[in-house]
Amino acid sequence: MQETRIDRSKLLTEQRNPNTADIDRMTTLEIVDVINAEDAKVAAAVRAEREHIAKAIDLIVVAFKGGGRLFHVGAGTSGRLGVLDAAECPPTYGTSREMIQGLIAGGPEAMFRSIEGAEDRPEDSAAMLKERGLRPGDVVLGIASSGTTPFVRGALAYAHQLGSRTIFLTCNPNIAPPVPVDVTIRLLVGPEVITGSTRMKAGTATKLVLNTISTAAMIQLGKVYENLMVDMKAWNEKLRDRARRIVMTLTGLDPGSAQRLLDSAQGHVKAALVMHHLRISYDEATERLRRADGFVRRALEA
Repeated sequence: MQETRIDRSKLLTEQRNPNTADIDRMTTLEIVDVINAEDAKVAAAVRAEREHIAKAIDLIVVAFKGGGRLFHVGAGTSGRLGVLDAAECPPTYGTSREMIQGLIAGGPEAMFRSIEGAEDRPEDSAAMLKERGLRPGDVVLGIASSGTTPFVRGALAYAHQLGSRTIFLTCNPNIAPPVPVDVTIRLLVGPEVITGSTRMKAGTATKLVLNTISTAAMIQLGKVYENLMVDMKAWNEKLRDRARRIVMTLTGLDPGSAQRLLDSAQGHVKAALVMHHLRISYDEATERLRRADGFVRRALEA
């Protein structure tokens, strides 16, 4: 798809910040203070997009409930943040590694070193999505601070062609996606402390939004009870200890009893809680959870 060349000199993310024009003359403490003052603007920019963020979450939850997947697509910092968000969901919320996936321009090697030219190839993202079997029930979240990244725009175009749902996340006000999308999130954090260095405010805003999207989606799927991660995978000693402490907190049991309950629940925190509170077997607890769509609160109140 041939697109009109964009004049990047007009982009908000490429403008000079008047508050930092003399940053090279500042003391170390003054530099810290001015960066902190600019960072303080990020939360407000995220809040301004709360309705679009919520719409994106609802769209993603519908996809997940239908067996769909979420693909974060980005280059550079944006791509790394997407990969990070995808990688953290399996241990935290017990998701499969396929449910949320991060695609970065340049492939896995780009997580550890800059491969700048990779972001200019829109065909690469389409090929990656094709390799992963993108289908209409999936969601593609294109992350591009500038909004102009060909790798991201190519992914959105390919997803649109297939009929997948799409979300466009950018930090510029006037950049349109290459095709119609379901949701656009514009995080207008303003010019960066160092002109064009979007790993700073733009990156922070992106991380906040990705945290919000994945966390809220997991809550809506029943992977949280009260404010505890009851669907976590206890893959290491820290997580096994957390699972035990969650059971202790919600049952009042001592450590030994909590561990025995977890063992009888085959390590599943949700089942352990339902078994304890309703005095039922593991099989009965898992069936009750199944009927409650995995929500502990619903299973206990049914």
